[in-house]
Amino acid sequence: MSDLHIRHATLADIDTVLGFWRDAAEGTSISDDQDGMNRLLTRDPEALILAELDGELVGTVIAGFDGWRCHLYRLAVHPERRRRGIGSALLTAAEERFVQLGGRRGDAMVLVRNETAQHAWRAAGYAPEEKWRRWVKPFAG
Repeated sequence: MSDLHIRHATLADIDTVLGFWRDAAEGTSISDDQDGMNRLLTRDPEALILAELDGELVGTVIAGFDGWRCHLYRLAVHPERRRRGIGSALLTAAEERFVQLGGRRGDAMVLVRNETAQHAWRAAGYAPEEKWRRWVKPFAG
């Protein structure tokens, strides 16, 4: 995909990304708001990677590295643009970032009900670890 442009998001992209996720990423969650995005991009300006075609946002991935582990979130491709290599290009950019930072293994959060996403992650070489269970606790704020 020669005209695909991969870049890091800026604070100016927040509204566009949040709108994109509502349509392309099964909605938004607790941290997917102006404040959460502002914190992410202020703390790690290269964590959110965008894919654009002709200036239009067509994909995202968050490649978060905490110095110990590499976490992938919000891999999303516009529904009308799927199966064209956009997700693969985003994952390549994220994995290259992780290797450059010294990361050794990436992990992804994938909804159990999202079979399309599970297929995409498997195709990219990722596998579920059934022995682990995610535990969460929302903080009062």
